[in-house]
Formats: sequence, C-alpha cells, structure tokens
Amino acid sequence: MDYINIFFQAAFIDNMIFTFFFGMCSYLAVSKTVKTSTGLGLAVIFVLGITIPVNYLIENYLLREGALTWLSPRFADVDLSFLSFILFIAVIASIVQLIEMIIEKISPSLYSALGIFLPLIAVNCAILGGALFMQERDYNNIGEAVSFALGSGLGWFLAVVGLAAIREKISYSNIPAPLRGLGITFIIVGLMGIAFMSFMGIKL
Repeated sequence: MDYINIFFQAAFIDNMIFTFFFGMCSYLAVSKTVKTSTGLGLAVIFVLGITIPVNYLIENYLLREGALTWLSPRFADVDLSFLSFILFIAVIASIVQLIEMIIEKISPSLYSALGIFLPLIAVNCAILGGALFMQERDYNNIGEAVSFALGSGLGWFLAVVGLAAIREKISYSNIPAPLRGLGITFIIVGLMGIAFMSFMGIKL
C-alpha cells in the first residue's frame, strides 16, 4: 500500500512541474506537439525509473556513513556522502547517453524532433531533483524508491503531454497578438498548476 501512496503522491501531489517547477526549460520548449512531448516524457520516465533506484543503491551501500559495513566492520565510520552530487550526476549522464543512442537507432525522426533537449535531460533539474528527494526522504527500501521514480516520471509526462495537447488545439484559436506564443502558454501552465493543486486535498 505504501508503494501506491508514494507513486500517486509523486505523480499528482508533489508533481515535479507544478509543485517544484523542475524541468521547466525543456517542458516549455518541447511541448509544441504531442508526438515530441510524448517521446521526451517517456524518456524522462525511463531515466527517472533507472537513475533513482541506482542512486538509491549507491547512497545506501556506498555513500552514507556506515554504508560500507557490508565490506568490513572496519569501514563503519566511513562517510562518503560528500560524493553524492558527483556520483548521482555521473549515473544520470550515463543513462541519458544510453537513451539518446536507443532513440537515435529506433526513431531517427523523434531524435531529430527532440534535438538538443534529449541530451539536456542529463542536466534537467527534475532528474537530479528526483535523486536528491530520494536521498532527503530516506525511503525504506528500493521498492519505495522505484515507486517514487515512476510516479515522478508519470507526473512530468502528464504535464508535458497535457500542455502539448492544449497548445496544438489553441493553434487554431484567435488569440490576441500580445499573448501569442509563450504569453498564452504561461497562462495555460498557471491554470494547469491550479488544477493540480486540487490533488493536494487528497489524504494518502
């Protein structure tokens, strides 16, 4: 039951976009078409789903104080937590590089559409933010970390695909000239954020 609670809280209540504003640059830039945003959203789910559990294992079996006792009791006082940022980013960059190669091989058109924003997943603050939230919340096991990772990815996916669908529809609307482009997009994002705030009343 805890896994389900963690998943839904990460996806809807603590949404990376609307609660913490993580990954806004790629969110606004790629959400012009549903196809492109779907590809990037799935890539973000995959990257979060892999990197957060891997970083959980690194955190609990390598970095935190006493984590190395599985090697020898002599390492009980060793604390390598100062290496968290370096190792977390290294894991994220490696997984993103793998994703980039897979998408280029499977769907060259999607690879071209995503452009520079695909490798920029490596510096997407939603990805590193997920790893740091995992560290801060100190989940009890890797299952909880996986639930959080997938929920966070789904929340980002729903946000970017939802915005893309709306932007495709309003392209046929008669929008006042001063609001065209990012102007109306910011208004839509604000309204979507207010809509997601309604989930905050749910007690899990």
